[in-house]
Amino acid sequence: MNLSYWELKEWFSNIDFTIVGSGIVGLNCALQLKTIHPKAKIIILEKGMLPQGASTKNAGFACFGSLSEILDDLQSHTQEEVFELVKKRWEGLQLLRSNLGDKNIDFQPNKGFELFKEEEIFEECLQQKEVINQLLHPIFNSAIFTISDNKFAFQKVVPKYMVNNFEGQIDTGKMAAKLLQKVQQKGIKIINNIVVESFIEKETEIHIKTNILDFYTQNLLIATNGFASQLINENVQPARAQVLITKPIKNLHIKGTFHLDKGYFYFRNIHDRILFGGGRNLDFTTEQTSEFGQTFIIQNELEKMLQEIILPNIPFEIEHRWSGIMGLGNQKNAIVKQLSNHVFCGVRLGGMGVAIGSLVGKELADLTKK
Repeated sequence: MNLSYWELKEWFSNIDFTIVGSGIVGLNCALQLKTIHPKAKIIILEKGMLPQGASTKNAGFACFGSLSEILDDLQSHTQEEVFELVKKRWEGLQLLRSNLGDKNIDFQPNKGFELFKEEEIFEECLQQKEVINQLLHPIFNSAIFTISDNKFAFQKVVPKYMVNNFEGQIDTGKMAAKLLQKVQQKGIKIINNIVVESFIEKETEIHIKTNILDFYTQNLLIATNGFASQLINENVQPARAQVLITKPIKNLHIKGTFHLDKGYFYFRNIHDRILFGGGRNLDFTTEQTSEFGQTFIIQNELEKMLQEIILPNIPFEIEHRWSGIMGLGNQKNAIVKQLSNHVFCGVRLGGMGVAIGSLVGKELADLTKK
């Protein structure tokens, strides 16, 4: 790489903190680091032209778990653990909103609706609704989950919805743009199209090897979520989420965020379109990948469900398709910890990056106080 003296001196010398990943976690980490260490030189390395992973590729759900997801979590977590998971997600959403402002992220409290293809699962949720409302009441001081009739006229589903009265939606692009703007206004440098290949921790500094150059930093903070296993040995597996969006639909009557099949499918309205994603439960093995792309089995099912369930008798066209990479593991809680003297990580957001990303980024930076 033909870097000048000026470039090396300004961007790659005397670095106090290097963050890998310019997604929600990395950017919030940078903002908090600047608060804790106002005179520190901080850089963020991003392998993509824009933030990769899921931060700018998600569906923009300001959610913290549908009722069936929470009941599912109770199969592998204690009540106390599930309470803490939901509490962190809710606090993270409030932090995101207060940091960026509702207008800047186009936050809309349109509620969340869970649809059910199977009567049995709906009945189970109905029976447990008040139990979960009571469990989570200290967080919201109100009943989260209520019942609604099928007011959007979806087909081939149980004729009642489970409503999450505290769920909303955001504009993911606006959120990321506002975060990037805030970080750059603080004098933090973001370097794009650079890939961290490895690092070696020495006694007082860390040697970072990238696809462009090698340099040294005092501290390294890894915020690459689904790509974390490429740099560190933690329990994080990549999980691809495939998404599509329709062209504008005249007189679209659907409004809100919607979950189906324990959250494995999800859709929402946005600019007179339907954004629809999910389906990795159709082929878990193939979707446990850090490669972007689409597969016929999932895209075909998304289109079929659009036609038969969501938009029956309403003509639509698909305008665009994409995918994002999440970071999952055997537990739903994020991994935020110090790995060695000068290396830290905030990863495994469990598909809840919008909800907990701001909080995880803050917690990651706070580790450097110790």
